[in-house]
Amino acid sequence: MTDDTEELYSLLVPLSDDRLIVPRACVAEVVRYTQPAEQPGHEKWMLGTINWSGRELPVVSFEGTIGKEAPAPTGRTRIVVFFSSTGAIKSGHFGILTQGFPQLVRVNREVLKLDATEGWPEDAPVLCRVKMINEYPLVPHLEQLEGMIVKETAQA
Repeated sequence: MTDDTEELYSLLVPLSDDRLIVPRACVAEVVRYTQPAEQPGHEKWMLGTINWSGRELPVVSFEGTIGKEAPAPTGRTRIVVFFSSTGAIKSGHFGILTQGFPQLVRVNREVLKLDATEGWPEDAPVLCRVKMINEYPLVPHLEQLEGMIVKETAQA
């Protein structure tokens, strides 16, 4: 198999008015929405924690990390549970609020192109935006997001 035909199973994670694209291997589970227990003193994007599999799972609004309002929960709201790749989060996982079920897609070099438009703060946990056929999802900087979560939860 040449590099041109390599494919990666990915998930399109629906946000309120955008989507994230992440490798499928980063996601542990998608769970129904549970109101996070708020913790005072946190940034607005830090929604709090939920009990997930006997662990305290920090839950964030990705919209909030890019300077937008956190969406109000609806019947379609879910929490996508991500593996911690840095190991800095005590529970080993964190959650991102999503506005529906993620969609499984296969991507390769032919369908994924860099898109130069931005629209997020300089310190936001976003690597870039890509063009994928007729979609323009954001590629999150998950390690930076983990660092933000660790900083916020340490202040609690």
